[in-house]
Amino acid sequence: MAKKKFSLVLTLGCCLLALLIGFIAAFALYTYIKRPTGGDVYVSGDLQIHFMELGNKYTGDSIYIKAGDTDILIDAGSRTNSTDTTSAYIDQYCTDGTLEYVIATHADQDHIAGFAGSSGSPSMFERYKVGTIIDFALTNKNTQTYQTYVEKRDAAVAAGAVHYTALQCWNETDGAQRVYEISDGVEMEILYNYYYENESKYENNYSVCLMFNQGDKHFLFTGDLEEDGEEQLVVHNQLPKVELFKAGHHGSKTSSNDCLLKVIQPEIVCVCCCAGTDEYTETPENQFPTQAMIDRVSVYTDKVYVTSLGDESAANGYVSMNGNIVVTSNRAGVTVNCSNNNTLLKDTDWFKNNRKMPSAWAS
Repeated sequence: MAKKKFSLVLTLGCCLLALLIGFIAAFALYTYIKRPTGGDVYVSGDLQIHFMELGNKYTGDSIYIKAGDTDILIDAGSRTNSTDTTSAYIDQYCTDGTLEYVIATHADQDHIAGFAGSSGSPSMFERYKVGTIIDFALTNKNTQTYQTYVEKRDAAVAAGAVHYTALQCWNETDGAQRVYEISDGVEMEILYNYYYENESKYENNYSVCLMFNQGDKHFLFTGDLEEDGEEQLVVHNQLPKVELFKAGHHGSKTSSNDCLLKVIQPEIVCVCCCAGTDEYTETPENQFPTQAMIDRVSVYTDKVYVTSLGDESAANGYVSMNGNIVVTSNRAGVTVNCSNNNTLLKDTDWFKNNRKMPSAWAS
């Protein structure tokens, strides 16, 4: 009798153990499917990154990002009247009138003018309801554009937005977060920049630096960070190889340096500029995108795209090069589609007439 009871207990125990093992296996499989691991990325829709044309001949940044139901705007350059162009573009995708996150990387006009706005072209803060505003911790600026930016930003906060500096995000103080989950499997990470809390003679070095992570896919934005800022970025962050890098400082010769590129080894580089204009310099090789930047990037990729091309004969002083550049990442991979064409920089007439072919692209 005792042997029968023991056998029954043993059988029941084995059954329970089998059930437990099955449950654990099922849970592990569910976790594997639901969470991003390796190249298997689970998202509630595509991650789309839009490098927008700005409607004028001036270089600047304004980048719209769509992740699931989350709408994000990084910068609002280049001039106050750019908001007419960029808001019309954003409205094709942001249907509820709300930007869940707005990031102002630094206080230069070509990044915040659209946040300041004007009587004839309302601020992006006035055009949209805003959830969270993240901006630069330090600045050397005291321009009218900067003062108006602060006024409009603070008015958005009074209307319900939350405001943090990038340093608060990094330190996770006052309710700020270092990492925000913006969609299932997609994160927006605030990186550490040494110049969040140390002064620099270069305004560009105060730039808010961001990484968007989607499983093992990474997308890096460094504003207008200069070489010493990029060196510090590498020292203080464990940066992965990236699918996408927004070229630093519009493709200038002082950004997108080897110290950063050799770590991130980008597969796609997008340049927000009006190529070949003398807005900042009359020296042709130093006009955006510069020969020096092209030479350095060419070691890693030839997939370089540029938004606009200066053309004084055109009505607004520019024409589209690639136009609005849209980088989409989903289960199928990372693709680039542009509103004007998908021609690589090296294959454009402007490049052939104004730049030298790097040896890495010559073969």
